[in-house]
Amino acid sequence: MGDSFSKKEQKNRKAKAKQEKAEKKLERKNNNNKGKGLEEMLAYVDENGNLSSVPPQGGAPEIPLDQIRIDAKPRPEDVSEPAVNTGSISYFNSSKGFGFITEDRSKERVFFHINQLAQPVKEGDKVTFLKERTARGYNAVDVKRN
Repeated sequence: MGDSFSKKEQKNRKAKAKQEKAEKKLERKNNNNKGKGLEEMLAYVDENGNLSSVPPQGGAPEIPLDQIRIDAKPRPEDVSEPAVNTGSISYFNSSKGFGFITEDRSKERVFFHINQLAQPVKEGDKVTFLKERTARGYNAVDVKRN
């Protein structure tokens, strides 16, 4: 007994899809860009600062070291802070042992721990302190009430 028309159509569609999949696979394999040589991956910079795939002619000119000038701007963390900062205690939780100082100059909130207090403080007190850079930001150390 023979197959019905719909079964034949389904077989034909599956065969066609399988053939298209094999063709796409072969096309991807032929157009694969992996495994380029080192020369194809190199990029050069010309005298104008543009990227080029062509190596420069004659090599780089020799520049004496005393003619090289480096203008490096300091990064924000390299800028020296004033020795003593002033601010007021904006939050203090004595039971947990920490608080925050709002700095007068930049209005930045700086964390402090109760161990860094030179004398007892409460919210609203004017204080002087030193800022110390930590992994989480700035911490206030040597906090003294004015």
